[in-house]
Parts: sequence; C-alpha cells; structure tokens
Amino acid sequence: MRMTERITKAVIPAAGLGTRFLPATKAMPKEMLPVVDKPAIQYVVEEAVGAGLTDVLMITGRNKNALENHFDRVAELEYTLEQKGDTAKLQKVNESTELAQMHYVRQGDPKGLGHAVLRAEMHVGDEPFAVLLGDDIIDERDVLLTRMLDEQVARDATIVALLEVDPDSIHLYGAAEVEETDDPDVVRITGLVEKPAKEVAPSNYAVIGRYVLKPGVFEVLHRTEPGKGGEIQLTDALMEMAGDVEGTGGVYGVVFRGRRYDTGDKLDYIKAVVQLAADRDDLGADLRAWLVEFAAGLERG
Repeated sequence: MRMTERITKAVIPAAGLGTRFLPATKAMPKEMLPVVDKPAIQYVVEEAVGAGLTDVLMITGRNKNALENHFDRVAELEYTLEQKGDTAKLQKVNESTELAQMHYVRQGDPKGLGHAVLRAEMHVGDEPFAVLLGDDIIDERDVLLTRMLDEQVARDATIVALLEVDPDSIHLYGAAEVEETDDPDVVRITGLVEKPAKEVAPSNYAVIGRYVLKPGVFEVLHRTEPGKGGEIQLTDALMEMAGDVEGTGGVYGVVFRGRRYDTGDKLDYIKAVVQLAADRDDLGADLRAWLVEFAAGLERG
C-alpha cells in the first residue's frame, strides 16, 4: 500500500459465546445486547465508518445470524413504517443497513483472537487494516481510531490503543512495556504481558480493543503457537512484532484519554448503558434527575 493511500478495511471479531451474559445470550449474540436503543455492535461499526473504514469484515460463528440480519434490509418492516408515515423510525432502521459494505466469515474453531484475525487474511490481502473489539465502545465525541490510522501511516508501524488504568486493575488487561517518543500521546511498545499481577506489571498502560495492524501480522500469526488457554493469542504475535521482526516497523501505542464504555461484563455493561443514556438529548435530563433521586434513596435506606 502506498503511503498516500488511506486504510479502508476494518475487521470486527464477533464469534465469542458471551457466556458471562447467560441466559440472555443463550439464543442472542452478546454483540446484539442493546446499549440504550442500539445493539453494542452497531456502535463499533459506526466508529469504524466514522474513521473512514467503509469495508467491514465481521468474524462470526454459529448462532450469529442476528448480526447479519441487523445490517441487512428488512423489506416488510420498512414497508410497514413507510405506510404509517413513521419516517423517524424508518430512518433509524435504514441507518444500520446503509452504514458500510458488510462482509462475513465464520471463525470455525474457537481458537482465540489471533485465530479470528487470521480468518481475515484473504479479505484483507496485503494492506494495513483495523481491528475493533466489540466489548469496548469509544465515545463518538472522543477521537481514537482516526488518530491511530494517522500514526500508522506516519510511522509505517502497527498501532495499538492504550489506556492508563488503576494499577490495582492492570491484572484484567494486557500490560504494555513502553518507551517515550517525541509525542506525549504516543509510546513505543517494547513488550507485552498478558494480565500480569500488579507487582510485576511493566506499567499501568492497558491494551484496549483497538488495533491498526500491518499485513505482516498474518505471517507472524501463522507461526504463533497456541498460548494461554490453548488459543492463538494476538498479544503473542504483537510481542514478536514489537521487536521489529523482519522490518515490521515495530509496535506503537496511542494513549487514549477519552471516554470508554466497557460492555464486557454485567456491571460495566449496566454502567455503560446509564452513562450513554445520561448524555442523550432525548433521555438525559429525565434520567439524571431520576438518578439523583434514586441515589438519595439509597443513602437514606
């Protein structure tokens, strides 16, 4: 890819079983759980499109047909809404249909995130591409992915998103060992440790679910042995690439200082719904007033 060309392809792994949300995810993909009035996966696709990534490949699995259906047309519903003159709802229905050029491939065996990324090889080809994980929703008012894409072009390297977390929470994430650069918001990654104890963590920079990868990652993943949990870990491949193996350009981290909503576990999912709803023009005022009243009742009770 020439340096002047923009990245246009996004890969969204969505083959997980969502066991933390059972029984809600027994028959519905976890990515389709509503965050206010849109499924979580739509926020992620909208973020990709907002950064200019209009070619989206979703890595799915069994019982994930609802994902494809959500981004497809529903002629009967559209006709019904049109006949009723309900243009507002019709527009909302059509938004997901017209977002991007959507493609789908099944992961098959659940062999980890690295294996899911490998399933994108034929679609991506010899171009850099973005990977967005559905558990992290980035507030649309805060720039992250666009900055990462810019850094990838400027540095000709692989870029990951980093978030400074409380050291007591670093064991929940991959932790990055870093060196400073001439930009306070960009660091060079020299090592990665998956879910380390606080005492041995190289930093409190946590890797969150946004990556802009050079196509060389596929070659590295092909030779990456199964790691933690018997799965092919993307983290292991990134560790190798961080050593600038075979001219990969190394790995850099963009430090994100904006608003991120974690939908990966039940409590954080609930918080994400409340936070996003509280900021809505149509819901926020009433919800915030109710929250104050509800919190006061908790303190009394």
